[in-house]
Amino acid sequence: MEENKNISATIRRAERFQVILIGEGIIVGGIGGLVVILYRMILGCAGDWLNRILSFITGHPLLIAGWFMVLVLMALLTAALVSYEPLISGSGIPQLEGEIAGKIDQAWWRVLPAKFAGGFLCIFGGLALGREGPSIQLGAMAGKVVSRLLDRGKTEEKFLLTCGASAGLAAAFHAPLAGVMFSLEEVHKNFSVSVLISVMSASLTADFLATTILGRESVFSFELLKVLPTEYYGMILALGVLLGVLGAFYNWFTLKIQALYSCMTRMGNTGKILIPFLCAGVIGLFAPEMLGTGHMLIEELTAGEMALGTMVFFLVGRFLFSAVSFGSGAPGGIFFPMLIIGAFIGGIFAEAGHVLFGLEEIYLNNFVLLAMAGYFTAIVRAPLTGIILIFEMTGSVNQMLSLALVSIMAYIVATLMRSEPIYESLLRNLLKKRGEKVLERRGEKVLTECTVMLGSCAAGRRIREVEWPERCLLVSVRRGEEEIIPRGSTKIQTGDCLAFLTDEADSPAVIGEIRKICSENLTDFHVN
Repeated sequence: MEENKNISATIRRAERFQVILIGEGIIVGGIGGLVVILYRMILGCAGDWLNRILSFITGHPLLIAGWFMVLVLMALLTAALVSYEPLISGSGIPQLEGEIAGKIDQAWWRVLPAKFAGGFLCIFGGLALGREGPSIQLGAMAGKVVSRLLDRGKTEEKFLLTCGASAGLAAAFHAPLAGVMFSLEEVHKNFSVSVLISVMSASLTADFLATTILGRESVFSFELLKVLPTEYYGMILALGVLLGVLGAFYNWFTLKIQALYSCMTRMGNTGKILIPFLCAGVIGLFAPEMLGTGHMLIEELTAGEMALGTMVFFLVGRFLFSAVSFGSGAPGGIFFPMLIIGAFIGGIFAEAGHVLFGLEEIYLNNFVLLAMAGYFTAIVRAPLTGIILIFEMTGSVNQMLSLALVSIMAYIVATLMRSEPIYESLLRNLLKKRGEKVLERRGEKVLTECTVMLGSCAAGRRIREVEWPERCLLVSVRRGEEEIIPRGSTKIQTGDCLAFLTDEADSPAVIGEIRKICSENLTDFHVN
């Protein structure tokens, strides 16, 4: 009786999702936005303090020795935080995707303070890590806080986690549309109306707060003097191919470094995290621009005064140092570092084009931006997010065609090379390391929506003809504005949004099977 009541309540509440979640999205966007804004401010202070310290100790051996002792202390504190809460390791995006899939349950009261402190220590120490991945995780944890305070079920909690992720990226980048697209394309992997409206509410709220508190200045403050003429579109295609190859290599190399660290079992968290901190100390003495998030490097690159040899040096240096920093398990992401690497690939490509093909130097920044979008797409496999993100950074509508062209080409090449999206690979490694944790069965029901794709196993079939997973119930078929009560004779059409009810403990496996049935891949499924 109690279970039936639970099911009825879940279905009734789902009918009002679109209205309820707008208000909840605004709340999550406000709280998550404030958390991420504070995180940005703290990390900004950490970067400034690091630059001042490096300037102060230069040429003073005793002060340098003292700074290395401080770095060791920060490494010890960071390792202690990771041991206290292992889920703060890395960017936080794989952890979030794992929770959305029902395979991980993050304790927000541990993750929030530990990630906050760990991120500060890593940036203060000079590690080549980004703030955007942690910002997404922090925003998502703010969504979880709201969910628990309002006593929401698992279905709504996943919506609010997605809202928080969107708010985190929007506040970190001043890019509300990119926040919406990333949370839908990469995190939630669902473009239903319910989640779209709530996520947009959260993202816009967070961006409004970030603009009010931090100002309107974008993350990358450089402009494009001219739009690339069509005669250079051949070079754009070539750049897309190059980015696809290099993106696949980035994924392979990052996972190899992570695997290498995993083999260092005797060192523990302390020994592993100590490596990038000591490397940062050495690099800070000779090339301090290479430390931290890399904003200074982008400013120097886009100023147009960096020689080709210098570009190559910083590209290789940031690539290696970023991999060493991230592979150690230190709290920090690869989101922004990959954009930095992509920017230098674009700069080198433009300089080579200038020497070999007479490309005008005025187009350097154009190729920098194109490479950032393409490289991101090749690595993450989220082309819409990459295009919109770079578009919001520049505000130039004229670049949309070239951005789309380079992103699509990079996507195709990376896919043909069988390179798995980086966050999916990282999630798989995380779950393997944790022993695929299963949530406790509490009898709570989870409502999941899935859209029927063209050419899928379900499209064009009657409901009774499809071999659905045993542990789920099809409760609704939404076709446009029409809501259809599902019957065995109901014929499924392409574009239908199917709502399934399943037990919380069964949802990870069931959702995976449903998505395969509704996707374009017919390999492993058949009908009766």
